[in-house]
Amino acid sequence: MPDQPSDERRFAVITDDALDSLRRLIDVPIVDTVEPWCYEATRDNIRHYAHGIGDDNPLWCDPQYAAAGPYGTIIAPPSFVFALNRVLSGYVGGLPGIHAMWAGADIRWHQPIVRNTEVRTVAHLADLVEHETRFAGRAIQQIYHVDFFDAATDELLCEGESWCFRTERDAARELGTKYDDAKARPATRYSAEEIQAIWKNYEAEIRQGAERRSAAHVAVGDEMPVMVKGPMTVTGFIAYAQGWGGLYIRANRLAWQQIRKHPGLGIPNAAGIPDVPERVHWETDLATEVGTPAAYDYGPERCSWLTHHLTDWMGDHGRLVEHGSQIRHHNVVGDSITITGQVTAVDGDRVTITQQAHNQHGELSATGVGRVDLS
Repeated sequence: MPDQPSDERRFAVITDDALDSLRRLIDVPIVDTVEPWCYEATRDNIRHYAHGIGDDNPLWCDPQYAAAGPYGTIIAPPSFVFALNRVLSGYVGGLPGIHAMWAGADIRWHQPIVRNTEVRTVAHLADLVEHETRFAGRAIQQIYHVDFFDAATDELLCEGESWCFRTERDAARELGTKYDDAKARPATRYSAEEIQAIWKNYEAEIRQGAERRSAAHVAVGDEMPVMVKGPMTVTGFIAYAQGWGGLYIRANRLAWQQIRKHPGLGIPNAAGIPDVPERVHWETDLATEVGTPAAYDYGPERCSWLTHHLTDWMGDHGRLVEHGSQIRHHNVVGDSITITGQVTAVDGDRVTITQQAHNQHGELSATGVGRVDLS
């Protein structure tokens, strides 16, 4: 791959000075960051997040149903932690003007987050790793660690790492080869029959619910029920942003304050208005400028789909204790994905499930490994 794009650069480049400055922040607690979308796991916050991933589990959404369940009240879906801390969701520091793409997380849950819990978080940059990629050539993996505490009791509720890849937009657009096949394909258009087939998959989805699933009846090699997500639309991406909060979505004076503080965020749109890079999720024009085929979904959204797959299977009495996800391929507008899984280990009441998500072209979209406690 050539070292540099052939024509004049439009965007910032990764410099050694910027990397050195960022490296000095490893293990330093982050104190100057944007406030979370949610401080508390209120009934509405939980429901909005769950609905944003297409999950209407009554354990999260119906107080009357949840009152008869194992916790006596509604609890948050495991991936709700993304709404409680921007850093875990991809709000990265350093390398101004360099694009960030959320690419995965390893999360451990110690306790469920029950209704009305106020959460306090602590975060730090854990590591920087340089890679050579087909997407953009040089890329910097920026790994963060975040702890989540019950603000009232100081009990550790959850901890985890997440990472973004920082890539030069010009290099990704001009020199990247990862999406050559996708860019050469015509835009996806579904027939009425194909849409009906996807709807039938939704209709066939089964939630374990209040019936307890026993590890004694689970064996290595068991196949998980299939879960579908999509077809992808900007409407769907916005539904997730409504529950999760996005990273940079601001209006009017607050948008001005944000761009004044972080000038690298302000990329002029077609009308010449500086706007945030997050609009790659709803503006194909900018998405193609950063090297992807079209507007695409959010990384934490896809991780949340993988955990949704597991929580439907484990039921109200199960508990997701660990999950690792890796994003492998952008889901662009028009894509649909199928999530499959298989039991790969059973250790007493702990069941390990390995997941894969593929798009309609057979391309690997994401992988996941979850550990569920069925005691």
